[in-house]
Amino acid sequence: MLVADLRSSVHRSTERGSAERSPSKPHAEVRVQIRVVHWGQMYLRGNGEGKLAIASIKTLVSSNRVFVSQLGVAFIGGVLMGLTVPPINAWFLAWVALVPLWVLVVRPFPHALFPISHGLIWGIGYHGIALFWITGIHPMTWLGVSWWASLAIAFFCWTFITLWGAALVAAWAVGISFTSKLRFPTRLLIGIAFWCLLEGFWSAGSLWWTSLSFTQSPDNLPILQLGQISGPNTITAAIVAVNGLIAEAWMKNGWVADRAADGQRMSGGWVADRAADGQRMSGGWVADRAADGWRMGSGLNVQSLLGVKVRRLGLCHRQFFNGKYLGLAVGLFATLHLVGFLLYSRPLVQLPENALYVGIVQGNIPNDIKLASAGWRRALESYTTGYRTLADKGVDAVLIPETALPFLWTDDSIHNSSFYQAVLAKGVVAWVGAFGQQGNNITNSLFTVTGDGKIFSRYDKIKLVPLGEFIPFERFLGRLIDRLSPLDAHLIAGDINQVFETTFGKAIAAICYDSAFAEVFRRQAATGGQFILVASNDAHYTTAMKFQHHAQDLMRAIETDRWAVRATNTGYSGIIDPRGRTSWISQANTYDLHAATIDRRQTQTLYVRWGDWLTSLLLGLGWLGWLIDAFGRDKTLLDG
Repeated sequence: MLVADLRSSVHRSTERGSAERSPSKPHAEVRVQIRVVHWGQMYLRGNGEGKLAIASIKTLVSSNRVFVSQLGVAFIGGVLMGLTVPPINAWFLAWVALVPLWVLVVRPFPHALFPISHGLIWGIGYHGIALFWITGIHPMTWLGVSWWASLAIAFFCWTFITLWGAALVAAWAVGISFTSKLRFPTRLLIGIAFWCLLEGFWSAGSLWWTSLSFTQSPDNLPILQLGQISGPNTITAAIVAVNGLIAEAWMKNGWVADRAADGQRMSGGWVADRAADGQRMSGGWVADRAADGWRMGSGLNVQSLLGVKVRRLGLCHRQFFNGKYLGLAVGLFATLHLVGFLLYSRPLVQLPENALYVGIVQGNIPNDIKLASAGWRRALESYTTGYRTLADKGVDAVLIPETALPFLWTDDSIHNSSFYQAVLAKGVVAWVGAFGQQGNNITNSLFTVTGDGKIFSRYDKIKLVPLGEFIPFERFLGRLIDRLSPLDAHLIAGDINQVFETTFGKAIAAICYDSAFAEVFRRQAATGGQFILVASNDAHYTTAMKFQHHAQDLMRAIETDRWAVRATNTGYSGIIDPRGRTSWISQANTYDLHAATIDRRQTQTLYVRWGDWLTSLLLGLGWLGWLIDAFGRDKTLLDG
């Protein structure tokens, strides 16, 4: 029977029962309520002084199948996000890939494990694909690790960093699930602010690579310009906002009455206190009108109830997206790209007195021979020849990659090397990637070596690679993965507040993994860094990682409004301008030389000046919105 008919029959039976017991007493009002026991069965339940009516209704799918299908939807969303990063570069998918997760977790749950599972599976889809390149460290037989042990280590590393990234998404899913009863603007603000807060927290640690903002690099240059405003979290906030608006548009869908008399659209889900009236129920269920149509909060369409069709054809129609919210999403997407395009279109002013003619040597020394005597000889020969060739072209300075000369670079140890003798002969400044010494410790360093062979300045790598250059939780994991490091001693990290002085002014220096951490670049730009020098060795990874590393440095160039010069061992070396345009990029796994003119700049973007101020603003607005919502609910209760 239809719910309205059930209500009437219960009402009549109650009236008769009341009359038999007490003819003079008015019959008790019976309210029929529909509720869903999560992952269980759906019940009709009457309550009041009359006869209790309970009808059990099987859901369209079993609870286990619903749960598994929702996990599948979340995983597909994560996979779509994973396809946005290099080398696939399907950046446009990022603007919709978060929608399934938002729809699934913005509702009350009986236990926190439900949003955790949805968030984890989405995060595994995203980070698992985006970070799959880490498996390229296998095989590590060149380090003396057996083939099977190498495979196990590579799989462990991939699993560990994937789950670490997925943990961020799980934390966000739990947090956003508590906003289901808040009004739309507040829920959206909190969702954006909380994701940005988590990314800020994660990026302050040692394991960080796949920010949501990274999904737009290197191809969506207009939107990447927003990084100048408040860093990468500006782009992250934009992506979460558009996804949130589309998700809200979907969540506000349902059956809409064709005529006002047939029922009205309610905004919370589906059913009512009084089945025939379609009033708002605090639990989040709404009826357009009990006999006319229903929408199920999980997104499934209930076409029949107890075998009887609940939607009367001709009275209502299906609305898949709420036009108002979808319009807001499209409008925000267009506005953000328009603002970014205006920033991107600004002309680059280059003054002759600020020009710097730099050379890059890509030595192409495979890792499997790099630390052996044959590798040392080949490295010295390749970089010495490249340095001499570029010096003869008239460059002002030459940049060579991270640990290009794989030995300690001290005044006493390098005097007899061919590279050092070439520097003395040509008199051209060299930025040399080598190992440094700090007491009894070793550093991964970039040295400024002047034309007379003196060490003018030194930058020590700040963000060491976990499991490769240092071992997190070494007390517990050290014995298992200690052989990942090619060094007999573990490296120590450089100071976050380093200033890299050169003979041409201050520079922003970065070595390999530093590129993923925007704050490393921002701090140096704020202290006067005029151009970016990146030295890296990506030889032990696939070309996918090489593309991603270039994309990271491209974002840093835009955020700081600086030219970037990249020298890598096996690719991709390159030159990037302050708008993110790559003016030159090398081939992978080839020996390459290149010379280009860059500009020394002293501008300061909003991000360089103030850091990530947008996240603080969003958190404040979200908190304010929560207070207004809470005050509104309390006032409603008092008025009631």
